Amino acid sequence: MHPKQLLLLGGLALAFSQLASAQTDPPAVSSPAAVETSTPAAAAPVRTAPPVAQTPRGPQITFNSVYVDGPFIALTFDDGPHGSLTPKLLDLLAARKIKATFFVVGQCVVEYPALVARAVREGHEIANHSWSHPNLGKMGDDGVRRELQKTHDAVKTAAGVTMTLMRPPYGSITARQKGWIYDTFGYRVIIWDVDPFDWKRPGHAVVTSRIVNQTVPGSIILAHDIHAATIEAMPATLEQLQAKGFKFVTVSELLAMARPAPPKPPATPAQPKRPVSPAENR
Repeated sequence: MHPKQLLLLGGLALAFSQLASAQTDPPAVSSPAAVETSTPAAAAPVRTAPPVAQTPRGPQITFNSVYVDGPFIALTFDDGPHGSLTPKLLDLLAARKIKATFFVVGQCVVEYPALVARAVREGHEIANHSWSHPNLGKMGDDGVRRELQKTHDAVKTAAGVTMTLMRPPYGSITARQKGWIYDTFGYRVIIWDVDPFDWKRPGHAVVTSRIVNQTVPGSIILAHDIHAATIEAMPATLEQLQAKGFKFVTVSELLAMARPAPPKPPATPAQPKRPVSPAENR
């Protein structure tokens, strides 16, 4: 074949090869970031919180006092039973036919189970005040549960009753603890609105004066049956409260009497002061 014909055939072959490559191979891209598209990428789905179920307000768990129709009050004693003082107190209450509520410490219940049984027989209420009187508000759930359960069981063994109330030592308890304690034990949490600070041992006359002066209908009175001055203060305290017309009930009885408190009257707006005229300043 003539050399010119070979050259012509070679050129035609090269041209066909380049054309085929252009039709079958995609264009080269240096990196993904260099690619631009006319269609925007789909937005990621937005996570939304599930709707919160609207539930009716639950029962009231915590009480400092109770609004009642009548002169009813609840007298409570903490930290016992005490081997010598609690019997004296029970004698005083029995002589006056007064019922009280005892928030007992589990360790003392185990030591004096007969006193707990006597209190129940005589119509008093027994409630949980922990096993060893710790600050529950600073404890973990397991520790709080042990404190309450051991006392719950001790009272059940000593007197055959199931308690429905508790009082945290020092009044220390968190809102979350109140919730799960109520769910677990059925305990309502009882604080107080009358406190004579008898644990500071101010003397029996001061204890009596503070209780009598602070008590109003629906009051929950705090005292301790482990202090001699408190027991010494009780005769005068009980007599003066009865003279004012108060009637003693247990805490559970007081709670059963609760009525909705009337709405507070709207505050009267302060009247603007009348400006003083120059003549009045003379």
